[in-house]
Amino acid sequence: MAGTGGRGRPGRRLRRVDETSAGGLVVADDGVTGPRAALIGRTDRRGRLLWSLPKGHIEEGETPEDTAVREVAEETGIIGEVVAPLGIIDFWFVADGRRVHKTVHHFLLRAIGGALSDADIEVTEVAWVPLTELSGRLAYADERALVERVPALLADSA
Repeated sequence: MAGTGGRGRPGRRLRRVDETSAGGLVVADDGVTGPRAALIGRTDRRGRLLWSLPKGHIEEGETPEDTAVREVAEETGIIGEVVAPLGIIDFWFVADGRRVHKTVHHFLLRAIGGALSDADIEVTEVAWVPLTELSGRLAYADERALVERVPALLADSA
């Protein structure tokens, strides 16, 4: 079909782009209140505050682990060290006339310093959330599935 972009409708074929990002869940435990994790909230186009794990593009020369540590610090203010891989999420979306296949490597990090901050321009809010409340707070099902592994990973790393 000429002119349909191979999709059965008028228009042009979208250019496919692969993007790779990394991020993670940084956990702190003061031994008193129980383990908690830093989440970021971003306002979507409809004005809703959606809570998620911090993440961002892998820069040249960085490993996914390096990116996770950098992005967690930039987006939450918390400095972390990688404890274990948490999992990989991949998904498709359309933006700027492109069909994007995004792969995000997630890691579990242990907080070693810093202070919670929403200074990053891409972040609306940040919050410490008890591990038991993560699934109820996270906006995305694929991230909720990843954080189910956290208690076992923390136990293995203790």
